[in-house]
Amino acid sequence: MASAVDVAGEPIPTSAVLMSASKHISGRCRGENIAFLKCKKDDPNPEKCLDKGNQVTRCVLSLLKDLHQKCTKEMDAYAGCMYQNTDEFELCRKEQKDFEKACPLN
Repeated sequence: MASAVDVAGEPIPTSAVLMSASKHISGRCRGENIAFLKCKKDDPNPEKCLDKGNQVTRCVLSLLKDLHQKCTKEMDAYAGCMYQNTDEFELCRKEQKDFEKACPLN
């Protein structure tokens, strides 16, 4: 896995990238996620929550882009480790520590 973004600089949200950024996602996109889950709970019609789902997607993609700009090397190393080890956090603790040091959780 070479990079977490494509040639245009847009994030590629693979499972390894999403797992690597999960703590950041849960912090920054919390409000959007809660609104989406509340919508799904209140209305079983998936069409009713498309806007809320799009808000979550926009938040996550924006976050991934920011993380990649701020700590490219560490994010790529962590996501690469997660990819190589089938998203097993325990096998990537060093890379996780380096990533969280370069891009601290806010």
